[in-house]
Amino acid sequence: MATLRLGPLLRYADSSSATVWVEASRPCTAEARCADGVGGETRTFQVAGHHYALIPVTGLTPGTTTPYEVLLDGVRVWPLPDSPFPPSVIRTPEVRAGEGTGEGASEGEGDAFRVAFGSCRWAAPAADEKDPVGADALDTLAARIAADPTAERPDVLLLLGDQVYADEVSDATRDWLASRRDLSEPPGAEVADYEEYTHLYYESWLDPEIRWLLSTVPSCMIFDDHDVIDDWNTSAAWLADMRETPWWRERLLSGLMSYWVHQHLGNLAPAELAADPLYAAVRESADGTDAVRAFASRADADPASVRWSYRRDFGRTRLLMVDSRAARVLDEDERAMLDPGEEAWVREQALADPGSYDHLLIGTSLPWLLPHLVHDAEAWDEALCRGERGARWARFGEKLRRGADLEHWAAFSTSFTALADLIAEAGSGPGAPATVLVLSGDVHHAYAAEPTWPEAARPDARVFQLTCSPVHNAIPLYIKVGFRLGWSGLGRALGRRLARHGRVPRPPVTWRKTDGGPWFGNMLMTLTLHGRSARLRLERAQGQKDGARLETVMESQLSG
Repeated sequence: MATLRLGPLLRYADSSSATVWVEASRPCTAEARCADGVGGETRTFQVAGHHYALIPVTGLTPGTTTPYEVLLDGVRVWPLPDSPFPPSVIRTPEVRAGEGTGEGASEGEGDAFRVAFGSCRWAAPAADEKDPVGADALDTLAARIAADPTAERPDVLLLLGDQVYADEVSDATRDWLASRRDLSEPPGAEVADYEEYTHLYYESWLDPEIRWLLSTVPSCMIFDDHDVIDDWNTSAAWLADMRETPWWRERLLSGLMSYWVHQHLGNLAPAELAADPLYAAVRESADGTDAVRAFASRADADPASVRWSYRRDFGRTRLLMVDSRAARVLDEDERAMLDPGEEAWVREQALADPGSYDHLLIGTSLPWLLPHLVHDAEAWDEALCRGERGARWARFGEKLRRGADLEHWAAFSTSFTALADLIAEAGSGPGAPATVLVLSGDVHHAYAAEPTWPEAARPDARVFQLTCSPVHNAIPLYIKVGFRLGWSGLGRALGRRLARHGRVPRPPVTWRKTDGGPWFGNMLMTLTLHGRSARLRLERAQGQKDGARLETVMESQLSG
C-alpha cells in the first residue's frame, strides 16, 4: 500500500482550480478530493527512486473555502489520523461579475488580498528540544491560524530563498549523513547528492506545523544560495574554482533537480504545466531521472537556456518572482544579475497590459536597496574586481567579495540601474499601479526603504524595498552591529569614501529607511492589498515552542 511520505503542499490556487503536491512511497494514483465530486487525480512520476505527484484540482467554486483530503490508490492518507489541526482547505477568490472563471479572470476585486513573505529558514528542532535560535515564525503563524481558522490568514505565502540549507546542516542531519558516508571526505557534513537533498526537505517540511500550514495556504517559492551553497555564483573566478572541485557537479545538479521537483513545479500555473515539455516527458516516462538530470546539466552549462523566474497574477496584484542566482552573467566586463534574455522577460512582464494591475510585486531573494554602507562597499568591490584600481586591488577585491558576501544587486551595478529604470517606467504614466514593491530576504534583518528618483524620472507609484529575514535562523552580534552601522550617517559617509576610491558613480536613486528599524529576530512581513491601498505589517516570533506568538513590531500605510 502506498503511504504519504511528504506533503501535501497547496501550491497554486485561483478562482476555480488548484494544484496539490505530494510525495508517495511507491507508484500510485494520487487524488485530492473535495465534497460533491470536486477534485482531481493523477499518476505519480518517478525521479531518483522517489515518487511524486502534482495533483490538479478543478471545478472549485469561486469565493469559497473547501476542505480537501488526499488519497493514494483510493486510501485516505491526509488528514493524518488524530491530527490536532483543522482540515486543510482550498480558498478561492471571488470573480468580478460578468467575467468567467479560470486564468485571465479578474479575481478578488472587492476583497483584501494578503501576502506574507520571508526567507532563510533552518528546520525547527524536535518538539522536545529547546530551539537555540528562538521560535520559528512560520511555525508560530501556523499555530495562530490553526487556533482560529476563520480569522485573518495570508492568501499566499512567498518563500524568498534558503528553504533548505545544503551547506549548514543540523546535528541530526549530520548524524544521518555520517551513517551513509565518510564525512572526512569532501564535501563533509554538507549535502552531496539527490538523496541527501530529499532528507533536507523531509526534515524541514515534515515539521507538523509547517506541514499543515503548507497544506492550507498556497505558496510561491524561489531559491537563494544556501539551497545550493553559500555565495552560489558570486563571480566567474568563484565558479571556475568550484568547477575544479570533484564533488561540485553532483551537488549542483542534485540541487537543481531537487529544486525543480520540490519547489519549481508548484510555482507554475496549470496552463504553464500543460505546456512544459520537461514535465510532460517526466510524466510519460517510467523513470524521469535522466530527463530531469539532463535539464539540470543544461541549466549548468547554459544558464540562459533555462528560466526559473515566473509571473503570477492575483486579481489586480501582479507578482514577478525573479531568479537572482542562476541567471547571472559573471564575466567581469559584462557582469549582470540577469542575462539579457531574462532581463528582457522581466521587463516584458512588468510592462505588459498597463492599467491591469494596482500593485506590482517584484520578488527577488536579494535586496535591491541595502544599507548605504553595504551598497557602497559592494559597488566599490565590484569596481576593484573589474580592475579599476589595478591588478593588486583586483585580487584583494575578489578575496573580499567571497569573504564578505558582497554579491547583491549593488555588486551588479548595471543591473541595479536597469532595475531602477524599469521600476520607474512601470510605475509611471496612465494606468500606473499604486505601488511597486520589491520583496526580499537574505540579509537577516528587516526594514522598509523608499527610493527617490530625480524629479524628471520620478514614478507616479509609491516604491518600496521591503526586506524580511530570517524566518528561523541565527543572528550573530556582528550582523546586528554591522547593519546598524550600515544604516547610520557614519556608515553613509564611510560608504561614499569607498565609492570615491573605486571611482564609482552615484547610484541613480537615493533612498531612506522608513518606519524605524532595522529589526532583528525571526520575522514575517504581511502586505494587505485592497484596491489601491497597501498596508504593511512586520511581526516577530516571541517565546518558545507551544507558547510562542507573533508580536507586531511595525505597521505602515504604504499607499491609499
